[in-house]
Amino acid sequence: MNMAGQPVLVTEGNFTTPLAFPTITGANTTLTAQNVSSNINGFGIISSLGYSANGMLGPTIKINSGSSVNINLVNHLNEKTNIHWHGLKIPSNMDGHPENSIDAGGSFNYNFTVNQRAGMYWYHPHAEMLTGKQVFKGLAGLFIVNDTEENSLNLPSGNREIPLVIQDKRISLGSIPYSPTMMEVMTGLMGQYIFVNGVYAPYQNVETAKYRVRILNGSNARIYNLALSNGSPFTIIGNDGGLLASPHSVNNLIVAPGERVDLIIDFSTLSINSELYLISKTFNGGDAQGTQEFKLIKFKITNQVTDNFNIPASLSSINQLTEGMATISRNFDIQNSSMNMSGNAMTHTINNKSFDINRIDELINNGAIEIWTFDNTNGKEPHPMHLHGVQFQVLSRTGGRAALMSNESGWKDMVLCMPGEKVKIIIPFNSYSGKFLFHCHNLEHEDNGMMGQYKVN
Repeated sequence: MNMAGQPVLVTEGNFTTPLAFPTITGANTTLTAQNVSSNINGFGIISSLGYSANGMLGPTIKINSGSSVNINLVNHLNEKTNIHWHGLKIPSNMDGHPENSIDAGGSFNYNFTVNQRAGMYWYHPHAEMLTGKQVFKGLAGLFIVNDTEENSLNLPSGNREIPLVIQDKRISLGSIPYSPTMMEVMTGLMGQYIFVNGVYAPYQNVETAKYRVRILNGSNARIYNLALSNGSPFTIIGNDGGLLASPHSVNNLIVAPGERVDLIIDFSTLSINSELYLISKTFNGGDAQGTQEFKLIKFKITNQVTDNFNIPASLSSINQLTEGMATISRNFDIQNSSMNMSGNAMTHTINNKSFDINRIDELINNGAIEIWTFDNTNGKEPHPMHLHGVQFQVLSRTGGRAALMSNESGWKDMVLCMPGEKVKIIIPFNSYSGKFLFHCHNLEHEDNGMMGQYKVN
């Protein structure tokens, strides 16, 4: 069978709708998973899912490191759901494991303390075989942690800090449908329309200054190769796990589903009334990804100001892990050749095994430092691999791009394995004991078997 995926081409809008921002809440709040209606430019009223009555996405939760969180999830859906706090190192029973899902009509209180560095994390459902559907229809939100180290840098803030949740959607007959074909399960479901913060084809007014632009790829499967439409460079200052040790200037940056990047974009040299787009450029990402260049959001320069901010040469103190620190190495085959036929369906696997909630795949000693290698050497699809409950560092990439990317220094909770690549990471298991997940963050891959469980003793 020819399983070569087909790209889903993006239809650009007119970029005449202002960018919106989710409301901001603190450590104590209620999230209600529910059916909502959103007024989408060009499409009218669209039914979707959300965590509040005013549309897609949930509020942005902002806290200081060291804070205790008390969040009540109420399930007004007609199916089970839960919340995974993506990137947070918290107890296993608070992490959003599928076995801790909430039935329709039920509720659950998430209560934990966040003891980790500043960063932009996020939250989304993680019920078994329902993650892709519920995220695609609108259930997701940002979770921002601040700390004293980051505050001391005086990074752009207020109107000059712009969080962006980039997602692709399908819209049909007044709703966001979710019914992937078998081929779309193989490639991951991709939509024709790019939404940013729940807005289709938005624009944002900016001044002639440097802005902190914090980006989450909240899509199910689509990978973006971020760049500016005039070819100017931008500066990476952070990733999944917070600030990098030092800034990196790049002209483009590939960001996989679930990954976050923290950028400084300099608008100071642009003239008043000029326009600049954040775009996604083409890249080599298998048959279904990276074949088209398209616009994501328009920036309009509306005001001339004097900006005295300079990017610090040193951003954060990060202890670099080395291969010699590890005592155990584990290998994970994530190649497409390990897909299995099961009746009329196909499943992605890890080490030729599909997810089984009753099986523990890896036993870990708390305090251990381990090396995990994800092998996609003969694969045809990209796999963004995510570990719950830990942050790790990326050691090496062989094959494919054959190098670490500028956003792969520092701490990560995800790593992208393109076709033909083998990626090695090093993980300190120095947090909570219990059962956690590791999986591909292409949500169709995850829901269809590409997930395992590790238990920390």
